[in-house]
Amino acid sequence: MDRQLTKVETDIDDRLDGPPLVALRGSDEPSTDFQLGTREYDWHSHRRGQMFCVESGLIHVRTSHGSWLLPPHRAGWMPPDVPHKVSISGAMSGWSVLTAPAVSGDLPRKPCVIGIGDLMRSLVRRAVSWTAQESLEPEQERVVAVLLDEIRRAPHEPLHLPMPTDPRLLRITKAILDRPDDERTAEEWASWGAVSPRTLRRLVLAETGLSFAQWRQQAKLTHALEMLARGDPVAVVSDALGYATPSNFIAMFRRAFGDSPAHYFATRDT
Repeated sequence: MDRQLTKVETDIDDRLDGPPLVALRGSDEPSTDFQLGTREYDWHSHRRGQMFCVESGLIHVRTSHGSWLLPPHRAGWMPPDVPHKVSISGAMSGWSVLTAPAVSGDLPRKPCVIGIGDLMRSLVRRAVSWTAQESLEPEQERVVAVLLDEIRRAPHEPLHLPMPTDPRLLRITKAILDRPDDERTAEEWASWGAVSPRTLRRLVLAETGLSFAQWRQQAKLTHALEMLARGDPVAVVSDALGYATPSNFIAMFRRAFGDSPAHYFATRDT
């Protein structure tokens, strides 16, 4: 599906004038300013930076350098003018914060997923009520300053899957993504891709910053989060990823996120 945004969002996300920060509530209703539900937005970019959060479902953001997964109650950050495409699965409500380039310079320079604290959540709730304003009052500007501080200082979450550009390595990594339950070793994948094991390991580290084992685990986590967001049982996810038992999968998930799959996706008011 091509990108379909309401007129309000189209105006705001590319405006350089107006308030330095605009917050929008999102839902799957056609009239909402930040449309969610289940949909895809094709390649596009915003002149403003964008932070967004959903209360259910999953958002998958792709850029030329890799992809980011956004489960509920985490915030995705997209800097100004970064081309990206977005897939939304079952996200019925959430919010988006749009920041002018003038106040985005101190925020993360690359797309990322960040944790949301109680203070950030409360500040966004406050800012949502300002949507129709062309300028902010002094007390609102102080709220914006604190919210920008919270975004800048928020912890990053390990939800990025970097993708290589070398054609040999890209062929191998795409095959691994297509077969998340395939337990071939690095040596066997190197043979399949017609490269030496040493070359495979060197390329993975140089192009993704991860070892082969780390990259493959991150790829498995990508699949796991997408399946869990759809409501697939842990046992089904574990089997699809090639784990011997669900407990082995849960242990891996806890090591990566410090939480069980069920609690990680637990719903709370944002």
